[in-house]
Amino acid sequence: MFTRQFVEKLWYQGHPLAYLLYPLGWLFALFVSIRRVAYLSGILPVQNVPVPVIVVGNITVGGTGKTPLIIWLGEYLKERGMKPGFISRGYGGKSRKWPQQVRSDSNPLLVGDEPVLIAQRTACPVAVSPNRYIAAKELLEHTDCDILLCDDGLQHLSLYRNLEIAVIDGDRRFGNGQCLPAGPLRESVRQLDSVDMIVGNSKAGKNEFLMEYLYGDIISLSDPDKILDKESLKGQAVHIIAGIGNPQRYFSYLRSLGVQAIKHEFPDHHEYFLSDLEFDDELPVVMTEKDAVKCRAFGKDNCWYLKVDVKMHTSFEHRLNILLKDLKHG
Repeated sequence: MFTRQFVEKLWYQGHPLAYLLYPLGWLFALFVSIRRVAYLSGILPVQNVPVPVIVVGNITVGGTGKTPLIIWLGEYLKERGMKPGFISRGYGGKSRKWPQQVRSDSNPLLVGDEPVLIAQRTACPVAVSPNRYIAAKELLEHTDCDILLCDDGLQHLSLYRNLEIAVIDGDRRFGNGQCLPAGPLRESVRQLDSVDMIVGNSKAGKNEFLMEYLYGDIISLSDPDKILDKESLKGQAVHIIAGIGNPQRYFSYLRSLGVQAIKHEFPDHHEYFLSDLEFDDELPVVMTEKDAVKCRAFGKDNCWYLKVDVKMHTSFEHRLNILLKDLKHG
């Protein structure tokens, strides 16, 4: 089985094995293109819902910052008097019945970690299903949402969307520019020409909008009113846990605090067990907010999570407002 480190070399550092995989990548790209044409031409049906749909996604495998952005969008729309709801695939959820409505206390093992995090942070209605249209119908039947935000849905073409926002990793960009399995792309970079807005996480190129992480408090896993003093971590050894797509910024930020990081990397959407958080010492354990969603049930007193928000610049807000006005006018 390929390790994360090997895949990083393969896709982002010019590993020679990637060249052998290029033909498979070309076949994958061809399949994706044919599938997209089938939807655009009406061969495969596109289903519509009676409210606007904004899709936030990416064209690469791994974390680019979609979830923090979609949380920001939900809060932004609420501040402007709208009633957003969220739909998602519920990746990693093991429920045998779909769709599922998600609440702040839902079991992430059943409905997925990111939907639960969105519900906790926004207090907005959330529904999940492998079929985004079914999730959308569920929300609209049981809530008064007047706009839907679809998490990670750029490639889910069976649901009609009014706006598309693509998020890219400003540091890693598109790796070797090849599609799976030769590279990190889910579809051709050319597909970005058709989206309404491109957001660059940490760095933005031409015609892209910059998104910056805002690192907040380090909060107790067992008591949300308890905050860990970041200054107290300087020079201290700390177990750092991450089960997200691309944890390097998270690690770098904690190292910038002077932490002597003992890193523990897990796959994205990892199912945690108590043993994952237990070490032969009394050192603090710091994890991401997405990991905390799955680990809170363990109630460990020495475990903490780092809260992260994003900052969007006025140019993004201005463009978004123009597009939202266009939606209101059909």
